[in-house]
Amino acid sequence: MIILINPNLVVQRSDPFTTGIVYMPIGLAYIAASLRAANIPVKVIDAFAEQPYQARQNGNFLLLGLNHMEIIERIPDDTRAIFVYAINLINHLSTVEIVYAIKQSHPNIPVVVVENTQTVTAYSLHLVSREFYDAGADYILTGEGEHRAVRLAKALLSSELEKIKGIDGVGSQNFYNSPCDVITNLDNLPFPAWDLFPLQNYWKLRFAHGPQSTKSYLPLLTSRGCPFSCRFCVAPYANNQKWRSRSSQNVVDEIEFFVNKYNVQEFHIEDMNPTVSDQRIRDICNEILKRNLKIIWKIVAGTKVETIKNEETIDLMAKSGCKYISISPETGSSRLLELMHKPFDLKHALSIIKRMNQAGIYSQACFVLGFPDETDNDRQLTHALVRDLTRWGVDEIALFIITPVPGAAIYENFHGFEFLSELNFSPSWRTDYHKLNNFRLHLYTYFLLWKFIYHPFKILKQPLNFLRRNFNTKMEMIPYRALVYKYLDLFSKKK
Repeated sequence: MIILINPNLVVQRSDPFTTGIVYMPIGLAYIAASLRAANIPVKVIDAFAEQPYQARQNGNFLLLGLNHMEIIERIPDDTRAIFVYAINLINHLSTVEIVYAIKQSHPNIPVVVVENTQTVTAYSLHLVSREFYDAGADYILTGEGEHRAVRLAKALLSSELEKIKGIDGVGSQNFYNSPCDVITNLDNLPFPAWDLFPLQNYWKLRFAHGPQSTKSYLPLLTSRGCPFSCRFCVAPYANNQKWRSRSSQNVVDEIEFFVNKYNVQEFHIEDMNPTVSDQRIRDICNEILKRNLKIIWKIVAGTKVETIKNEETIDLMAKSGCKYISISPETGSSRLLELMHKPFDLKHALSIIKRMNQAGIYSQACFVLGFPDETDNDRQLTHALVRDLTRWGVDEIALFIITPVPGAAIYENFHGFEFLSELNFSPSWRTDYHKLNNFRLHLYTYFLLWKFIYHPFKILKQPLNFLRRNFNTKMEMIPYRALVYKYLDLFSKKK
């Protein structure tokens, strides 16, 4: 038996607004499906979702989910190896704690820490592997996990430990093999094994990474990687600037499969850049319409707006059920965009946002603050851009303060943090944090004011959506999530 563990959700207690984002572990669900397809017995322990309202404090952090004893009790006697999923950077604290607890109770069971390569909140395990080995981990598994996890599991089950040294992407205290390749035909992968996860517990929360507007939802990965080289992002390191996609037929096959299996009507695309091929997005839309699937789908993790070619694509997306698109201008400063290695076509973005507004698609624009060498003038240009986007109809903004992610090009530019879990969207250890956070709070206030002036009806609907827990935007959903975390923190126990 192979055990897969999704770690606890970690919230920075001083900021429940930008931390504690619930990502369903789709990468782990793919690995579970691949192991099962290879006839390897597998069990999932979702340390967060099996008890999502159970909380405990650890310093400035709140950990939600099972405690260590409850995780250990769920490990069957016939377990041969345990894979712990490093789902994202802020959850590093929980990932390391779980590894340590397992090795204290089961010192003879091999423990593998598995990298997540398909989200901007993930991190390079190789660069910080010492922390896992010190906690007792036997191996790290880097690169795309599906095929490598099967090879590693087979070697562990057969006790052919010498074979492990020949698997690319695998490392231990004595060796490390870089990942050699990526999966070229994503259509050949089995669909995520969501039947092994406590889906009802995720749905009952009423908050997710994307805005949840129905009773149930599932994430989708329709493509992998990103062709761009943004210096604050781990994606270029983890994917070598390669973008690969599933066919429209295969994507809609998965949608239809889970509509029939769970009666799910809402799907959140978690790709790093799903619209690189405009034709593929059009094909997905046409396939949904051809099969008469009455669904809602949303691009919740951001996409490059320039890759949405024109207004016709937006109209087709809306017709097929698209209700939300997140884009990432990052900054209003062209000078800073050049330093970031981030192209952005403002004229095109304004045109697309205007059309989204007319077509009934809610839009989000994401920005980063505090990039190295950012000046007050750069931030004022961001201030001006937010006003322009609001006038043209953008429904919400997200302002993230830059944090150094292991694997990103700017990782070595920053110093002063003590724990990797401090590397989140509110890096309070930065010496300029209060200045940046004050700018962030002021800009959020201005945004709401401008939205009230330009689109008063939209902002008046927000309190109603909040009370009904029927969220069209993240800005409606996040205050509810923060209230839940504050309540759990109030009644939680210290470690």
